[in-house]
Amino acid sequence: MIKRGLLVLALLSPVAADEGMWLFNQAPAERLRKDYGFELTQPWLDHVMKSCVRFNNGGSGGFVSEDGLVVTNHHIGEDSLQKLSTPGKDLVQLGFLARSQSEERKCPDMELNVLQSIEDVTAQVEGSVKPGMTVEQAANARRSFTSALEKSESEKTGLRCDVVTLYLGGAYHLYRYKKYTDVRLVMAPEQAAAFYGGDADNFEYPRYDFDVCFFRVYENGKPLHGNPYLKWNPGGTRPGDLVFVAGHPGRTNRLETMARLQHLRDLTLPFRLAALKSEEMALRLYSQRGPEQRRQAQSELYGIANARKAYTGQYEGLLDHGLMSIKQQREDSHRQSAAAVNPAFETVVKAQKSLSEYEKDYYLLEQRLAVQGTAFEFARHLARWSNEKTRANGDRLREYRESNQDSLWQEVLSPAEIFPDLEVAQLTASLSFAAEVLGGEHPTTQLLLAGKSPEARANELVRGSSVTKLAGRKRYKEMTAAELKAQQDPMIDLAFAIDEASRKVRRRYELEVAEPELGAYAQIARSQFTVQGKDLAPDATFTLRLAYGRVAGYRDANRQIPWATTLGQLFANARLHGNEEPFRLPKRWWNREKQLDPKMSYDFVSTADTIGGNSGSPVLNRQAEVVGVNFDRNRFGLTRNFLYSDQQARHVAVHSPAVLHILERVYNAERLADEMRLGHFPTR
Repeated sequence: MIKRGLLVLALLSPVAADEGMWLFNQAPAERLRKDYGFELTQPWLDHVMKSCVRFNNGGSGGFVSEDGLVVTNHHIGEDSLQKLSTPGKDLVQLGFLARSQSEERKCPDMELNVLQSIEDVTAQVEGSVKPGMTVEQAANARRSFTSALEKSESEKTGLRCDVVTLYLGGAYHLYRYKKYTDVRLVMAPEQAAAFYGGDADNFEYPRYDFDVCFFRVYENGKPLHGNPYLKWNPGGTRPGDLVFVAGHPGRTNRLETMARLQHLRDLTLPFRLAALKSEEMALRLYSQRGPEQRRQAQSELYGIANARKAYTGQYEGLLDHGLMSIKQQREDSHRQSAAAVNPAFETVVKAQKSLSEYEKDYYLLEQRLAVQGTAFEFARHLARWSNEKTRANGDRLREYRESNQDSLWQEVLSPAEIFPDLEVAQLTASLSFAAEVLGGEHPTTQLLLAGKSPEARANELVRGSSVTKLAGRKRYKEMTAAELKAQQDPMIDLAFAIDEASRKVRRRYELEVAEPELGAYAQIARSQFTVQGKDLAPDATFTLRLAYGRVAGYRDANRQIPWATTLGQLFANARLHGNEEPFRLPKRWWNREKQLDPKMSYDFVSTADTIGGNSGSPVLNRQAEVVGVNFDRNRFGLTRNFLYSDQQARHVAVHSPAVLHILERVYNAERLADEMRLGHFPTR
């Protein structure tokens, strides 16, 4: 019979040795030493940390040259490819290659962040909340303290400084970043090569994708020089090798209680999926109007379709009795062994019950599911800024604090074109979705539609607004709230009209859900620490993490799935499908087929723990050399949001030797390949 304490440890400990998206200031050195005989050193961690980059649109990447060259995924670079395209020259579809430095194209609104240091500020943040404070007073105190800390650290260091909540409230760390906004496109393949297999193969494996994209960071008008970088390994990796994935996973839910997961399963995910499907259908219909409409919508459509498929996988995982049984057993064991934290679990139950009363309003208004599109997003920022700028920094909504303003205006004042017809299509669909959810007589529906049909209202809002033009946004940014309201801009007027209700539901969420759960999860995390110490990775927060695992295939039914695919298999697969969408290879690939090594390993898999946000992460060997570029998970990995397994779940990466091989033999990009091999401009 297993002793109670050992059972608790077994249930709370990771399912498999390779689990964990680890903090760089809390790395799993002992586990790596024990399981892989690898000595993880501080210089290794520091070098990798300062060589990795975070893309502001939700992805990762890494420096691969001391001259500012950055690698990521095509689907992370797609937003910039879209914005650099013009009618008749679609860089997403056609690809791009700068054959000289002068040809590198500046991206209109890209921001890259490079982490410089992490400091544990848990004691200071928790100390800002005094005994006897109400929930609202505690929330205000914590917000004021963190905003003041971010501001003072930013002024002192000149860096972007963010206080990040970890363990759902169990810890707070201060992250300091160098920020770069002069980022230029160097190379991108055609989407047909980068996203070969399309939606049919998304989250599947075997895969045959050349999902890479290259940018260069500039500083003071010149390529960034001397920053740490990751050497490109032309030999790649082999089965059984230890590999690391260094990137910025977006969000996981592994430490959340059953009450939260059940709420997610029964209410949140079905609602979010319904909204995504509505928006996806609208974008697909818009794309079918013609090639120009397809060009305008393709980047947005890819993101929506990808999110829909990811959420579907999560939803199916939460319907899996096996997965939920494991989660329930772990929670029951935790509560039995640490009865003092039972009130914390009940706090989460109460918070989720409260959320169910107004969750749809929260997502429709505050999360903008009722008013989709770039134009309304910018209109809301402008309307809210006109009020927020009159308040003390610590009293502002988080996105308008001084520490976040540069990033905010980089986005809102982007010179990238806004397409009115596309905005109308998106807004029509979201207004219709809101009416379907709430009913035609609901006050919010009446406010949104103003007595018009969704399509008529969308046309009125978009075509009558100056927000769609950069000059209009620049002018509005400087206005007071009264001056802005006097413009009689319909999109701005709508932003003001729903702002009170939106702020109210946001505040209710903060006071009834977010703040109580912070305290509850802090107690739960501390009780877990007593069992595991710090051998417990926090949930993902779109901050830099280190994952590790072994290169390995897996079994699916009666098939043994190999660790890697080959270039020869790519062409065979295209022929099998008649070279038709989405299994169509670009013409240049067929023209160069005989110059490619059919046995060259192409895409590969490992057990390293990844999630959305890790796209573009460099995959490293023991020497911190790049052996691959992460771009996806297989379908078995979709439930990693809630529970890690290494049985069949895998992340998928493009193999480093294949990248060089294809750059040289398909794209004649010898200059770029040479820079990657040398680690600097080849002329030096």
